[in-house]
Amino acid sequence: MTKISTKDKLIETGIELIWRNSYGSISVDEICRKAGVNKGSFYHYFKSKAELAAAVLEFHFDSCRSDFDEAFSPALSPQQRINNMIDLIVNKQEEVYAQYGQVCGCPFSALGSEIGAREDIVNTKVQEIFSSYDRYMLSVLRDLVEEGVLAEDEDLNVVLSALRSYIMGVKMMARVENSLETFRADVRFGVLRILGLPGDA
Repeated sequence: MTKISTKDKLIETGIELIWRNSYGSISVDEICRKAGVNKGSFYHYFKSKAELAAAVLEFHFDSCRSDFDEAFSPALSPQQRINNMIDLIVNKQEEVYAQYGQVCGCPFSALGSEIGAREDIVNTKVQEIFSSYDRYMLSVLRDLVEEGVLAEDEDLNVVLSALRSYIMGVKMMARVENSLETFRADVRFGVLRILGLPGDA
């Protein structure tokens, strides 16, 4: 059995506590208690709670990267990649709900909106992660242009922004309602509608 490092304990505990609750409601003391780590060890690895939050975001994105690489494989049609993305979004929320017993929404937008304006390290990390996600989506959008689904003069950055905003919005509503009942259908409907794709794409 692989022994988890102290740093990884803090990151995994940070993911659970911050994502389930909020950054502001969780203290360093609480994170240390939950992780079974003393406070001195916390500050050995992280200068602040904000630095831990940035590490949490990076860890979460890295854990999802292989799923995105598979879902957005260039060997697949753009329509299949879009469907894979939708399935991945829904499946991730369902996994988290099964683990924590609540809808947690998007950790990147949640932390970014809560403290991004006052914690540069978090804001920078959120923007880096969004840029990484954007590269996946832009490749699909360019292929949709080539297939004639999107117009050649379509501003892909505008389409990308609309998609990102919509997806973050439905995740937020699912968290507010603490329900995935309508979330599954809403994600698919909205994404396909924004891209002008049929419901069975």
